Amino acid sequence: MAGSLVITAVFIILGLFLSSGKGSFLIAGFNTLPKEDKQKYNSVALCKFMGKIMLAFALSMIVEILIGIYDIAWLSILNVILIIIICVFAIYNVMGSRFKK
Repeated sequence: MAGSLVITAVFIILGLFLSSGKGSFLIAGFNTLPKEDKQKYNSVALCKFMGKIMLAFALSMIVEILIGIYDIAWLSILNVILIIIICVFAIYNVMGSRFKK
């Protein structure tokens, strides 16, 4: 459980850092783009979006920790559905042209 708390804390810290609009070097795929391709994207908006996604995953991890403590089976199924929704939402938004200038 201590490991889960540490990972959750890291997700929260990274989520808050990205939500400030900084840290585009932490976004996989974006940091490997050539400089001229990076200029085609709104990196601040992308960072803020990814920060919100990180915070959503941190919330999911907190729910999972609470599931482990209180042994609530139905909440585990709800949490899996939440994770799937977050992933689909993130992929849909990142793959589109939402962050292009």
